[in-house]
Amino acid sequence: VQLQASGGGLVHAGESLRLSCAASGVIFGIDVMGWYRQAPGKQRELVVTMTRDGRINYGDSAEGRETISRDKNTVYLQINPLKPEDTAVYYCTAEIPYKGNFWGQGTQVTVSS
Repeated sequence: VQLQASGGGLVHAGESLRLSCAASGVIFGIDVMGWYRQAPGKQRELVVTMTRDGRINYGDSAEGRETISRDKNTVYLQINPLKPEDTAVYYCTAEIPYKGNFWGQGTQVTVSS
């Protein structure tokens, strides 16, 4: 499974951002897709994931500004409004039961105040 994330960049606080991640390759059986992030000097943390049947799991740091959506094997993350503390590398992930977790290369999001 290859995961290609896009949509990161430099944005201003208060604006909105939408990340996309498309899975390709051997994608049969993907169940969970979602997003993690890693801020400078911190551990990677869960933002939000969604199962194939629509169940959503938010990480502890979620503040209600994060919206996940999914279209088959493409997953989206919208954050609105952005805050400087959202600055991080955002990683897309996909899980295939009994096969494991797969990770994208990460996309940098920088929020300026």
